[in-house]
Amino acid sequence: MLLYFITCLSFFLFLKSLHPLKSLPPWASEIRLISLLFYKDLSLISFYRLISQIPSRMCLVNKTLATTKAEISVFEEDTHDLSVLDLPDLVLECILERLSPPALCKMAGVCRSLRERCVSDYFWERHMKQKWSRVIGPAAYRQWQCHIASKHDDVVALRKAKERGLLRFLPFSLWPFSWIRLLKVASNNSSNKQQSPVPTHSVMTWYLALESGSFWFPAQVYNRENGHVGFMLSCYDAELSYDPRTDTFQARYPPHGSKPVAIENGIPWERLRASPVDTPPRDLHISNCLNDLCPGDHIEIQWRRNKEFPYGWWYGVVGHLESCDGNQTYCRCHNSDTIVLEFNQYCAGSRWRRATVSRKDHREEGNEADGFYGGIRKIDNEHEISMWKQLWPSEILD
Repeated sequence: MLLYFITCLSFFLFLKSLHPLKSLPPWASEIRLISLLFYKDLSLISFYRLISQIPSRMCLVNKTLATTKAEISVFEEDTHDLSVLDLPDLVLECILERLSPPALCKMAGVCRSLRERCVSDYFWERHMKQKWSRVIGPAAYRQWQCHIASKHDDVVALRKAKERGLLRFLPFSLWPFSWIRLLKVASNNSSNKQQSPVPTHSVMTWYLALESGSFWFPAQVYNRENGHVGFMLSCYDAELSYDPRTDTFQARYPPHGSKPVAIENGIPWERLRASPVDTPPRDLHISNCLNDLCPGDHIEIQWRRNKEFPYGWWYGVVGHLESCDGNQTYCRCHNSDTIVLEFNQYCAGSRWRRATVSRKDHREEGNEADGFYGGIRKIDNEHEISMWKQLWPSEILD
């Protein structure tokens, strides 16, 4: 405290000496020299005090670093054995829900526990609905069930034949290639039992079969044969296979009369749909909407060239009778036993422009010249109607 008082006093006297009006006494210079000496001593004392505190502060820093390293090592030891399986079930389920199909497949190869989770139908049904619901219908599902049942029966029969020793009596050259493949599958399944393969009846197996293109499924194709003019605004049944490289489909159409199976490649998703009715392409659809049809309603009707051909579905609208002027106030067309169908994609005067069917007793109607008209379904879905309108030809057909 004394040092601070002397320093301040000397500094005050030093400032006072700068005043130009009064001269300093002779001892002022000595006081200034003393203050400078005290200031140097004070600086040295502060410096020595700071130097003396460095070891203690370094020890504190070292202790802090050692504590931090110890805590980190303890944390690493605690978390060394943790994995994604240690997460709560709800958290792990939320993570798996956000994985894409390829990521789910990779995750299924990590361990048995994750495989059991990743092959669950719960996750794959969502992917199936997002990608395939537009083209997969009840007919495709039935065909898939028959497919896996036949594979199971073939493998079981082959295993029984192998157990009885019947295969060694068959000449190798007479074996069908499919049996050779089944033999490999059976041997692989017997050798890989420890790997718990994915069940053949799971949704994951079905999804991967569709995605790889190995499974052909029934669906319908708009404007078949690359939009051939003879099939404009129609939809035909076909067997489809997916091409993952081009994100398109290959179609095999049923033979028409004496013609072979027609094949079309590069079909985009926009031209496909699942069949809206559960009626085979060669069977007559039983119409249940005839009494409800009124002018302006959108319809699809079965049509085929002759009775050797399968049916296709053709788009049209319900029109007015020739005796009706189209006035909604006085129109009684909905009470008539005759229904007028209009296909406005054809020009006026074309024989394909209009057709009539019976409302009360409608069956297949037509002849060899104009073709045969089959069952009718009313379109109430706005998405279906807009899809037909998008396919409308740029020019009126003859």
